[in-house]
Amino acid sequence: MSGGDKLEFEIRPNSAPVSAADRAALLANPGFGRVFTDHMVTIRYAAGKGWYDARVEARAPIPMDPAAAVLHYAQEIFEGMKAYRTASGGVTMFRPYSNAVRFAASAQRMAMPTLPEQTFVDSLRRLIEVDRDWIPEGEDGSLYLRPFMFASEVFLGVRPANEYLYAVIASPVGAYFSGGVKPVTVWVSPDYTRAAPGGTGAAKCGGNYASSLVAQAEAIEHGCDQVVFLDAVERRFVDELGGMNLFFVYDDGTLVTPPLTGTILPGITRESVLTLAAAAGHRVAEHPISFADWQTDAASGRLREVFACGTAAVINPVGTVRSADGEFRVGGGEPGPVTMALRQQLVDIQRGKAADPQNWVYRVL
Repeated sequence: MSGGDKLEFEIRPNSAPVSAADRAALLANPGFGRVFTDHMVTIRYAAGKGWYDARVEARAPIPMDPAAAVLHYAQEIFEGMKAYRTASGGVTMFRPYSNAVRFAASAQRMAMPTLPEQTFVDSLRRLIEVDRDWIPEGEDGSLYLRPFMFASEVFLGVRPANEYLYAVIASPVGAYFSGGVKPVTVWVSPDYTRAAPGGTGAAKCGGNYASSLVAQAEAIEHGCDQVVFLDAVERRFVDELGGMNLFFVYDDGTLVTPPLTGTILPGITRESVLTLAAAAGHRVAEHPISFADWQTDAASGRLREVFACGTAAVINPVGTVRSADGEFRVGGGEPGPVTMALRQQLVDIQRGKAADPQNWVYRVL
């Protein structure tokens, strides 16, 4: 596929889809990431040939050779986004072209070929069209989409692969945190960091998440929901959670989030929050925040709210902060008004209940 060619998708319907009754039972309480739709997208890439063989086909195991490059050298990236039902009966996505741009940036960082932005969005749209009946009803329901790409070439040697498989799977989901929106407790990791300058922190690659798992397990051992990582150089400044960006809300209405210095994932929800907050009259800033200042400002009352944001959870308040030296609360441990107002506005835009002046919503059906 050359730069100007449009890749056509072959549709191969699943010959044994889940029955309507069984699907309804699954959608009644899908949880998060446990239930999957009938189909998936696959597109292949070969050096010298480009992208080819685009399909929507039955979701099934992917044959893989034991010497597939991804199993040895971890060339793998992914994205995450959602499709929503609208009150009018349509289906939308939120900022899929932004995900396409980030997917391409992740590919470049991992020495992988870049998928054209339109092909990326088309792959999502075609899967949604085929599996639209899997989108849950209700305020918390959505279809979580997981595009990913990995090195499929069969070889052993430290170099970029010459063959790749791009795929999209879909999972009907409910709320990310069980029990709905409530303040989470976070653990500040004393031993582990997420990424260092010059590393892969800004790429959405599996290795970043694999390295966070031991820290997340440590957080759970201390009775916390999520882990907070500090910077890898000075071990003073807040980076992000294991899978979400952080925002700090001060008594003068200012919102601050750590800057994108290459160690933090450039979250699409993060960017959306910055835009919405500024439009609502808040002063927004991106600058380093030390853990010491987080604790001091929470104690003085200058820091009123903290929230985490990402595609899966959207926006979720942080109530209690726990570390090896003890714990403290932000805003009495309750959800703050700025946090909840921004969350409601963002959710309403995503679901077509509010104006969309930025043209973020992409109509699929």
